[in-house]
Amino acid sequence: MQRRTTVTTLALTALLALAGCGTGTGTTPATSAAPEPSASPEPSPAKTYTDADLSAVLATLKDAQGRPLTVVPAAQIDQGIIKAKELLKTAVFTPPECKALSDSNAQVPEDSTYAAGTTVAAEEKTSIVVTVIALKDAQEMADQLAASKNAVATCSNFTIELGGQKITTEIQQIEAKTGGDQSFAALGKQTLATGETQTMLTMTGIKGTLAATAVKAGPAVTPNDAPELAQLIDTILAHG
Repeated sequence: MQRRTTVTTLALTALLALAGCGTGTGTTPATSAAPEPSASPEPSPAKTYTDADLSAVLATLKDAQGRPLTVVPAAQIDQGIIKAKELLKTAVFTPPECKALSDSNAQVPEDSTYAAGTTVAAEEKTSIVVTVIALKDAQEMADQLAASKNAVATCSNFTIELGGQKITTEIQQIEAKTGGDQSFAALGKQTLATGETQTMLTMTGIKGTLAATAVKAGPAVTPNDAPELAQLIDTILAHG
């Protein structure tokens, strides 16, 4: 059971990194350009959020069956990030450049706030993980999303080897949107050497400096689950 949990955790970490709303700084550096002249007034200061603010928002969410999300304690999130970072030290990615997808999810940007919540449907054998992160720089969010789209194009198929276990991953971007200023959605399928498979649908919506990602995992998850995830994300972004 412990081994299976470890493999699932690693797979989820990889997909959260792709979503651009995990805890990374993106897989590609932001490009700088000279500001263009504009007669517009200076923008208002970005809205700020504490970890408690974000957790309070997640506590109001329910899945499509009316089950409330369970907010993950901040200490548990931090421990999970540390554990994922340790796991990735021994993970072997093929092709090697795809390791950047998970590396970016093993660190937390400075001055960011974040929270996570989960819900499980035992009868459908599915789970939903919702993460929300707020940064001071809205451009960093946009850069992360662009990096995610590029990552899907260049690493649509890759394998992860960890502790004798091998995960083959296939990821494709899908047409699904949130009510945010920017959206991204991808469907990923992991296959173990034993033949066991799991599918994960990942959606991200961005509004200003606030980004929310919802991941639904299960053996029969499809793009048709996108509306449920979009509703969760839109509820969060309404607080932006």
